[in-house]
Amino acid sequence: MDIIFIIKLVTVLGIFNVWMLRYNKSTKYRGGKAKNLQEEFKTYGLNKWTMYIIGSIKIGISILFIVSSLMNDTLILKDSIDFYGAATMSIIMVGAIIMHIKVNDPFKKSMPAITMLTMYSIIFMSYLL
Repeated sequence: MDIIFIIKLVTVLGIFNVWMLRYNKSTKYRGGKAKNLQEEFKTYGLNKWTMYIIGSIKIGISILFIVSSLMNDTLILKDSIDFYGAATMSIIMVGAIIMHIKVNDPFKKSMPAITMLTMYSIIFMSYLL
């Protein structure tokens, strides 16, 4: 098992945890005083459709990370999925960090997004080196 596989697994589990298991639950990392994901997006000034689009992208890329992990390492499609998926997720995580700053959240509320950004950046950079 290589480090990129482990990082992908951690990110996939994290996305599924937030967007499926804790969608309607309060956590100490929700933006502002939001008690669920929909309230969090509202806190940031984003509508329900934005939440659905972002969620679909995150879950879709997570599923593709699972698929790419099952692919033969020689397939160029695997590299493309990982490279572009990690780049897209990195951009989304930068957006999440900006939203936390926008609503003056304490630093600790940004930590999950910063951690995910770090992991996606490692995946992305592994294809540039």
